[in-house]
Amino acid sequence: MSRLWISAGISVQDGADVEEARKALAGLAEETVKEPGCFKFDVLQSRENPKHFMLWECWQDDAALKAHFEMPHTKAVLDRNLTSVRYVERLTDVSLKGGGLV
Repeated sequence: MSRLWISAGISVQDGADVEEARKALAGLAEETVKEPGCFKFDVLQSRENPKHFMLWECWQDDAALKAHFEMPHTKAVLDRNLTSVRYVERLTDVSLKGGGLV
């Protein structure tokens, strides 16, 4: 079974501080990569629009992703209401190095 990749676009909520959101997301990434079943959790900020971020994630499976949303560090960031989700894409790696086609 292939890993679950996630690309998620998020925006800073109106009235929320961009730097505060950036720091919260950086802290979330630092804790999330320690979770069982998490292979990658990168937070990227748009150069054109600093209020836009993209999360680039790789999980063992849906269960690991679901468990992520129950973690105290994830709930703490979500409870701050600094960002909103613009899109979520669930992806499969089809490159040979990613194990998708072998």
